[in-house]
Amino acid sequence: MSSSSAVPAAKPPIRDALVAAAFRLFLERGYEQTTVDDIVALAGVGRRSFFRYFPSKEDVVFPDHERCLAEMTAFLAAGGPEHEPVRRVCDAARLVLRMYAENPAFSVQRYRLTRQVPGLRAYELSVVWRYERALAEYLRARFTGRPDGTLRADVIAAAVVAAHNNALRSWLRSDGKGDPGAAVDHALGYVQMTFGRSAAGVGVAGPAATPTPATWIVPADTADTADTAGTAGPVRADAATGRSDDVVVLVSRRDAPLWRVVQELETALGRA
Repeated sequence: MSSSSAVPAAKPPIRDALVAAAFRLFLERGYEQTTVDDIVALAGVGRRSFFRYFPSKEDVVFPDHERCLAEMTAFLAAGGPEHEPVRRVCDAARLVLRMYAENPAFSVQRYRLTRQVPGLRAYELSVVWRYERALAEYLRARFTGRPDGTLRADVIAAAVVAAHNNALRSWLRSDGKGDPGAAVDHALGYVQMTFGRSAAGVGVAGPAATPTPATWIVPADTADTADTAGTAGPVRADAATGRSDDVVVLVSRRDAPLWRVVQELETALGRA
């Protein structure tokens, strides 16, 4: 087949072409030294096309956040009373991770750029705040009428964002190596373990109540009478009986992470 009969490669959509041109210039010249005119010239489009897709030069650095925020808002709105609220907001945060994981090379490139340009870092923080606000608004609606409902909603939303971003940024600092989903699941597991049941009003007597632990270790001979409501904290076999028991009974919350259950068991057996 001659070269003249080859099918020409399809041009990327204008929006994608603008993003690609912008990042190529940012890497070559620097963010501050690159203008919108430079970007549209390299992409082969006019200024009006640029501003049709991006309100500002900062927006071209974060091209997918508006779509992701809309998806998160829709996901939360679709949640019903059968959905545990803390688990729901954790699942919503995973939508953001999916956006980053779809294109690891681009995500790492953007992360490096935002570390170098203070203005972009400030812009990114404003985007993060919008995600947090969406989570908090959902939780406020779910906690309406409960003691400290607004406070709980805001604290949990901030915790979800902090846990998600801690794992996400660790992955980005590693140049996108490894499984970001596992790291984010691990981080969000702390949020669910800390707030999941108490946020739903289970096992909490008031603002000063002791958080419900994930697991309890009780001696076999006291398992029938031990307090498993979580108000007295874990009961260790040695502390309760003064001797080593051949049998240990472990009581665990259904949503407790497996690693936490194993950790508690090893601690009780003196193997930690």
